Amino acid sequence: MSAVPPFLDHLVLATPDLAATAADFARRTGVTPVPGGAHPGLGTRNHLVGLGGRSYLEILGPDPEQPEPAGPLPFGVDRLTEPRTLTWAISPPDLDAAITTARERGYDPGPVHPMSRRTPDGTVLRWRLTDGGHAHPSGLVPFLIDWGESRHPATTGLPVTPLLEVSAAVPDPEEVRGPLAALDTGLVLTAGPVALSFTVDTPDGPVTFA
Repeated sequence: MSAVPPFLDHLVLATPDLAATAADFARRTGVTPVPGGAHPGLGTRNHLVGLGGRSYLEILGPDPEQPEPAGPLPFGVDRLTEPRTLTWAISPPDLDAAITTARERGYDPGPVHPMSRRTPDGTVLRWRLTDGGHAHPSGLVPFLIDWGESRHPATTGLPVTPLLEVSAAVPDPEEVRGPLAALDTGLVLTAGPVALSFTVDTPDGPVTFA
């Protein structure tokens, strides 16, 4: 199995303190994440780093400039006490076909929702993604995303730390392998407490984040 999952779009490193986590990433890798923008109405914003090719890392945290949202923050960011790689996304060639195929194979990725964010230069990015509320509770089964006509974040000149590996642990790996296979992707899995980690290359050697 490849150390980098097929169709990987991005990894989500969530944090209660976006500025501190971005600074820690810069200290450990020598690459400084750049502001990606805010998610209007959701109470979050992000910083981004390219991982090579059409993949990137999203460091996601609360946005103090937004009003308190009506519901919980995406991915439970408001409940975190420390940074954690929570989940990941894939971008199959055809989102709707991939969902249909997955359902035929016994896994339902959930309904598709439109989303958007405004970049620091004022550009509005729009995309569609599957509902994370239907995902496996471990976060190890990715949600699906389609960027449509928007420019993919990984093609916008982001600073890059090449991705070497994505791996995970879960008490019952077979429970996750089924949904992964239904989505035509994979993940290096071991048995253990739920965890998702990734390793990037740096001038000082590989660095792993969990």
